[in-house]
Amino acid sequence: MTEITKTVCPYCGVGCGLEVSPPAQHGKATNRDSQGNPIWRVRGDKAHPSSQGMVCVKGATIAESLDKNRLRYPMVRDSLEQEFRRATWDEAFDLITQRIQTVRLTQGVQAICMYGSGQFQTEDYYIAQKLMKGCLGTNNFDANSRLCMSSAVAGYIQSFGADGPPCCYDDLELTDCAFLIGTNTAECHPIIFNRLEKYHKKNRKVKMIVVDPRRTPTAEAADLHLAIRPGTDIDLLNGIAHLLMRWNYIDPAFIEDCTSNFPAYAEVIRHYSPDVVAHRCGISVEDLETAARYWGQSKRVLSMWSMGVNQSSEGTAKVRTIINLHLMTGQIGKPGAGPFSLTGQPNAMGGREAGGLSHLLPGYRTVKNAQQRGEVEEFWGLKPGQISPNPGLSVWDMITELENGNVGLLWIAATNPAVSMPDLERTKKALWRSPFTIYQDAYHPTETAAYAHVLLPAAQWGEKTGVMTNSERVVTLCQAFRTPPGEAKADWEIFAEVGRRLGFEKEFSFTNSAEVYTEFVKLTCNRPCDMTGMSHEQLQTEGSTQWPHPEKKPEPIYIDSDTGVLSFEEEGGEKSYELGVKSYELKSSTPNSELLYRRSDGTSVPNSKRLYTDLRFHTPDGRARFGAYHSRGLAEPPDPDYPFVLTTGRLYGHWHTQTRTGRIEKIRSMHPQPFIEIHPRDASGLNITDNQWIEVRSRRGKSKFPAKITRAIAPGTVFVPMHWGALWAENSEANALTHPESCPDSLQPELKACAVQLVPITVNTELRNQVSLTSGVVT
Repeated sequence: MTEITKTVCPYCGVGCGLEVSPPAQHGKATNRDSQGNPIWRVRGDKAHPSSQGMVCVKGATIAESLDKNRLRYPMVRDSLEQEFRRATWDEAFDLITQRIQTVRLTQGVQAICMYGSGQFQTEDYYIAQKLMKGCLGTNNFDANSRLCMSSAVAGYIQSFGADGPPCCYDDLELTDCAFLIGTNTAECHPIIFNRLEKYHKKNRKVKMIVVDPRRTPTAEAADLHLAIRPGTDIDLLNGIAHLLMRWNYIDPAFIEDCTSNFPAYAEVIRHYSPDVVAHRCGISVEDLETAARYWGQSKRVLSMWSMGVNQSSEGTAKVRTIINLHLMTGQIGKPGAGPFSLTGQPNAMGGREAGGLSHLLPGYRTVKNAQQRGEVEEFWGLKPGQISPNPGLSVWDMITELENGNVGLLWIAATNPAVSMPDLERTKKALWRSPFTIYQDAYHPTETAAYAHVLLPAAQWGEKTGVMTNSERVVTLCQAFRTPPGEAKADWEIFAEVGRRLGFEKEFSFTNSAEVYTEFVKLTCNRPCDMTGMSHEQLQTEGSTQWPHPEKKPEPIYIDSDTGVLSFEEEGGEKSYELGVKSYELKSSTPNSELLYRRSDGTSVPNSKRLYTDLRFHTPDGRARFGAYHSRGLAEPPDPDYPFVLTTGRLYGHWHTQTRTGRIEKIRSMHPQPFIEIHPRDASGLNITDNQWIEVRSRRGKSKFPAKITRAIAPGTVFVPMHWGALWAENSEANALTHPESCPDSLQPELKACAVQLVPITVNTELRNQVSLTSGVVT
């Protein structure tokens, strides 16, 4: 058997195409792991537009985790003190539906909560929304995008009127200046970085700026590394804007014709002179001026950011302040330029499209918008008013409502909040108080399983067919190539069966995931994320496809990417055509032209490569909005009692809480144990030596790590990787230290910074062994 299945990597938001083939192939030895178990062969898909055949170590080894410690059957228990016992699916479904009905009658639907994941396929997300927000009438569905991308979502909506990264990966190889802030792209999105680094090395005039308190592998490749103090991102960005304004590196025509609220923004940046900004950020005036000059002198600036920006109590403000720089210089809607959020989870974008946060509905709609609620109610065949007009609980609100006794049922699927949530001891105590928790996952044990009453075995990557959308809006069909182990089911099938047993047979009469997707894309019609031209069949036949991809594309027109001149193929010679707020002269298509589409009303639909190429935005007046923000700094700044700022992040090999990667031998050997990075100056002041064990304390908890003394971290700041939960090491949880203070707009917690103190400790050999490579690893 040599059949190759095309799919996509289920780790990060890069969305690398993979080709998978069976362990046994004619004329070749059976592919096996170190224990002799046959494993599927995985290689990069050279035809995939996003990754071009490249794959990182996580994608290359993904198949090794498929049969490790799988949850194969439903398990139940009456209380958390008891052991689980195996149950049938009928027993599990009956238990769940009876509990849902009881909670609806005794506490109301607002006591029912679900917490999902960017590991879902879009079909899983969609059925969960239909069940929770539609049929049950509660918006209490949130996903770990709340911890990952919600600040980017809020920033795009507030600035442009709609979510959706406007750029594409081709821009990595077209830009004059790459501005990376709050992203260790080399380790967290390695294939994106590979493309950028190759281009940068070949084109020495292209500049790369990296803003990060750590000298990461990303920063090592930069022309300019700005190691700013944590919490001073807005100071830096406003300081760059101040110099761009002073030096007249702005686009007055674009500002006048295509934006609003610039005067308020200009008033704010007036206060961010180079001396003030350099002092606050802990950098030199010279470096600040260099960054502004690189930006101002470049025709095409591409900014990229990730968790270092989003995971902040002023995350939305940071995102909008990045976007401001693009608006004031006209750096958007053209190749090589624009504000590009790098998605964390593999299908966080698909979740946003399907309405997978507590304030969203499918098709980039919001629950607060009466017209948009009505559209979804009508489409789902619900009575008017069935969908609540109030945003549901965010995941942190679910934790606090558990504390208050207001949650009667908590359903967690494909995520591990007992490691990933902030203020972890408080989170665990709240989870322990839950009267009924359903936990749906592919693996067992996990840290969150300890807080569940029902365990549901989920089919995972390679065992179910569905779609995922990556950071550049490319949708890929992930085809099943093996049978789920035991009695595991696809997440959407589990949600749909519960819906049917609750009496919603008609609403969940799907027989396969292709039917689910066909229904979902109809809800994207004429929305910013229009995917009505997509289907499982189309994606399988034509390959990965970028949205917008409407079913019926209007008459083609073109825009010259260098001159901005529009044209469309029509007799009569040159004409003038009013496009949005500007009038352009129409000429014949040129080799540099970029395809758009013209609607019957004369407005244009950009091609799928980039959004806003027509310089019209999804706001009521078609203008992008400047956001005027002063810097507020960290929610918990250092003080004499807690003098250091702890920041957290990912490592190249591991993924989030190690539910998969912790079970892969090669990756465990790459990253054998957690650590804490400390600058030599700070280590000397506390008499800390390399590899010495350190107790790290915050106002919420404490953890222990061996010291890694390095100049790669800025003085006053320490770094801990976030991957290790209680299953993999003892007392090494980064989020035992972090706090839940969040952005008021995005509700995203500030997981990237908290105040800590460091206490050197002496640890005996036995304790060292407890937190060694093999600690907590279930074989």
